[in-house]
Amino acid sequence: MFTGLVEGVGRIKRIDLGSDSAVFHFEAVDFAHQLSIGDSVSVNGACLTVIRQDSQEFSVDVMIQTLKLTSLRALKVGDCVNLERAVLVDSRLGGHIVQGHVDSTGEIVLLQRHEKSLQMNIKFPANLLRYVVAQGSICLDGVSLTVGSVSDDDNQISVWLIPETLNRTNLLHKVVGDVVNIEVDILAKYVERFVSKMSPR
Repeated sequence: MFTGLVEGVGRIKRIDLGSDSAVFHFEAVDFAHQLSIGDSVSVNGACLTVIRQDSQEFSVDVMIQTLKLTSLRALKVGDCVNLERAVLVDSRLGGHIVQGHVDSTGEIVLLQRHEKSLQMNIKFPANLLRYVVAQGSICLDGVSLTVGSVSDDDNQISVWLIPETLNRTNLLHKVVGDVVNIEVDILAKYVERFVSKMSPR
């Protein structure tokens, strides 16, 4: 489990593509020496498993299904990604509950600068909009954000990025047309299933 509070931005050093999987290698990351083989790491919001590590670098396995369902398939050498280690049980939950199970991807359709924030509008999959509410939580590329507004007519959501978020994540480098990974709030899914399974009284 993760919180959506990005610990660092890593740069892809090498990608080894196989027939049904890939291995991503990341160069110099501050917390690499604290990782162990088998640990879970969120890479742009996708939960991946560490298979190699040393004092500065680490590598993760990426299965073909993950490549198909997420924006990781478009990554290339030199790209920067948001990284977060799994949360510790004695840590503060500063963001929201994030599983690292990407639901889908969305496209950035608007970037508009305001005095102290950057507005980002995302074209959202229609089937996931029912899990999103204004002032609720959303995870985009592994970043826990508060939903500013939801437009069912346009299938869009808006988020406002503060300077701290832009400085600590790769969202600073996004442009219109870029694709981001989406994970909706798991609590909304549980509520939906619970209500749908309730027997009529």
